[in-house]
Amino acid sequence: MAKEKILEIKDLHTGFRFKDEYFDAVDGVSLDLHKNEILAIVGESGCGKSTIANSIVGLHDMNNTRVTGEVIYNGENLVNYSEEELNDIRGNDIGFIFQDPLASLNPLQRIGAQIEEALVYHTDLNKEDREKKVLELLEQVEIVDPKKTARQFPHELSGGMRQRVLIAIALSCKPEIVIADEPTTALDVTIQAQILDLLTDLQDEIHAGIILITHDLGVVAQMADTVAVMYAGEIVEIASAKELFRNPLHPYTRSLLNSIPHEDSTDEELHVIQGIVPSLKNLPRQGCRFADRIPWIADEAHEENPKLREVSDGHFVRCTCWQDFHFKNEGGE
Repeated sequence: MAKEKILEIKDLHTGFRFKDEYFDAVDGVSLDLHKNEILAIVGESGCGKSTIANSIVGLHDMNNTRVTGEVIYNGENLVNYSEEELNDIRGNDIGFIFQDPLASLNPLQRIGAQIEEALVYHTDLNKEDREKKVLELLEQVEIVDPKKTARQFPHELSGGMRQRVLIAIALSCKPEIVIADEPTTALDVTIQAQILDLLTDLQDEIHAGIILITHDLGVVAQMADTVAVMYAGEIVEIASAKELFRNPLHPYTRSLLNSIPHEDSTDEELHVIQGIVPSLKNLPRQGCRFADRIPWIADEAHEENPKLREVSDGHFVRCTCWQDFHFKNEGGE
């Protein structure tokens, strides 16, 4: 039985202005999110992951940003929505968990008031019911003393507790979609595991579709149902998490996975992906964008205009170079 599609991104372009010219940081991305699915978007810093997240809910400075394409939710294209219309969607239908909780929370406002704000805007609850709901949400995200925490300010909480507060805010109106942008970046490993377990448990409860933005393949392996691998503004591979880790195909995906240290590895040196991610202004807009970082692969292995193609059921790869790829120290296949 096919899962219910709740968000459809079609040919999304997000360009940032440099002087009088726009350069696409997200370049023709198409993705689907289904109910009760965790879709992970993974890639190096600067590849465009967070730009997609911000484009979905219109969080860019539109004086210096150009967004085109479609973000279809409930049959409507959110790209065409006004700020007022987006405010009705944000926090209510689409919750957002930011990667820096200290920067995301108001330092001058108590925690309880910040959680209550979404309830004031999106619900008809009276003051007493809102305060009761705030304590329930804090308890739901496993805050030990909800009443005390509700009276505190962000600087009085640990990083893990602040992240829990952001999750409580994001889930306060039981959204249909949750966007989690690097939700565990600044946390130690133990707290990371707790936050990820919490997200999974809460998803089971509200059956939301989650877009998980991350560069951590360990997190992807633990949580994701579907994975979209992103490089230089483009999606280069999409597959189920199980299929991607079992049978990675695109050279970039294989290089990322090869860079992860393994306990049983006998090599003294970690694998390093040759070269650097090109800057937005110098990004090649034609041909395979990863070609310069695998120069030992013949030019004719790459397409002039690489497309995402389905190579097996539900497994999509960009460019034909995956068929000829081998690591430099392996020689030809």
